[in-house]
Amino acid sequence: MSIIQRSIAAISLVTVSAWPAFAAVSVTIDAGKPGPVINKNVYGQFAEHLGTGIYEGMYVGAGSNIPNTKGWRNDVVGALKQLHVPLVRWPGGCFADEYHWKDGIGPRSRRPVKVNTNWGGVEESNAVGTHEFFDLVDLLGADAYVNGNLGSGTVQEMADWVEYMTSDSKSSLANLRRKNGREKPFKVAYFAIGNEAWGCGGNMTPEHYTNLYKNYETMLKAPKESRPLIIASGGNDYDTKWTDVISKNARAQTSAISFHYYTIPTGKWEGKGAATGFAEPHWISTLANTLKIDSMIKNNIAVLDKNDPEKKIGLYVDEWGTWYDVETGTTPGFLFQQNTLRDAVVAALNFNIFHQHADRVHMTNIAQMVNVLQAMILTEKDKMLLTPTYHAFHMYVPFQDATSLPVTVADDTAYTLGETTIVGISASAARARDGKLYLSLVNTNPGKPAEVVVNVTGKQLAAATGRVLTATAMDAHNTFQNPQAIKPAPFSARASGGKLTVTVPAKAVVVVALEG
Repeated sequence: MSIIQRSIAAISLVTVSAWPAFAAVSVTIDAGKPGPVINKNVYGQFAEHLGTGIYEGMYVGAGSNIPNTKGWRNDVVGALKQLHVPLVRWPGGCFADEYHWKDGIGPRSRRPVKVNTNWGGVEESNAVGTHEFFDLVDLLGADAYVNGNLGSGTVQEMADWVEYMTSDSKSSLANLRRKNGREKPFKVAYFAIGNEAWGCGGNMTPEHYTNLYKNYETMLKAPKESRPLIIASGGNDYDTKWTDVISKNARAQTSAISFHYYTIPTGKWEGKGAATGFAEPHWISTLANTLKIDSMIKNNIAVLDKNDPEKKIGLYVDEWGTWYDVETGTTPGFLFQQNTLRDAVVAALNFNIFHQHADRVHMTNIAQMVNVLQAMILTEKDKMLLTPTYHAFHMYVPFQDATSLPVTVADDTAYTLGETTIVGISASAARARDGKLYLSLVNTNPGKPAEVVVNVTGKQLAAATGRVLTATAMDAHNTFQNPQAIKPAPFSARASGGKLTVTVPAKAVVVVALEG
């Protein structure tokens, strides 16, 4: 048994009082003031034609020796279903603005082979197209978020795609869909016009994009009952101009504006930092940088509150996650990186932030599902493993469509290293659809556990039961040789003297149901 495995086993066996503790943190939940519902789509996923994210990682073709359904790996689909994946964004990303949908329909042997100029310059076989994507979301029981090509496409091309997918008429495009094997229209829940128009999607100004967006949106026709919600491509990082220009000039046409932010340890695109083998300075810098998304979201929401006081426009963080230097020996354009305990902590911190903004943040999409950036799953030929980020998503499943509750953290235990100080304990609470009250706690300090005294207004707590994710090493991760080195362990705490104290281990994510 490895050191990591022994530490995890110990967590499930010892009483919480066995952990050495530092100053207590008081967490108070106001159960009498329910807030907005945490839309399940906050836990959305993203699958781009990038590296082995789709081909090999998820799609192997019906003729593969790897067990599959309609070409999609059974092991990967089965694992993703355990996350209750609410929706999947496809086909990109930067790839979307070079993707021509007609290349991906009809007999696969006749589909043109293209070059994926954004990601490695490799051949794109177009084996996965519209029908194959909908096979995937059907297998997952998820909704579809389709990203249209504004950067290199035309208004007609985009309009034709929407008609092809959604029309129940006898038009030529609807009949072409039927000829290709789909009698009834596809359910397109969301449709985005372009992606990162400020960069790979066309290097546009927000004013130019907004004019194009209104033109394209006007021409997208679908039956009323089948019309997808339309998403505008917004800004990134601290730039709020895109949100401002779009929400001022395209309010009537817009269901949501997208926003992108990636967490980089160094904060620099050149020399981002390693996924493993890092020291504590890169632990705290990564967490400090991911926490910046809170102020970025607040800034964009302030703009929306000014331009859209009725709150009809959502802010969709449809690309987020960690981005490190690629693993040595892998293709740089494939963006393959290892996934560690640090990534799980990053994910949980982001979840807690998204919950705080549930009135506007109705969707987020982590980048990405398999083998790319902050992935849920890594594959190697017929092998598959679950990452710490996967486990964080699984622990947070009860928060999907739960009703958020106000949480106050009286925290005198900020985590400081050098000149950087961040919050020591992050918390979020909600009343889930099963009626239970759930609490998530994240301890950012890699060296010290925290005693958290939990209070719920008007309620006497007796116990907390759930799971904890932690390990000895900051960069603990699963490998194909040891695929379960880090995974959640059972966790519980009982009240004593009328007080419930939950001891959260160092560098840990805890999700518990609170019992009265």
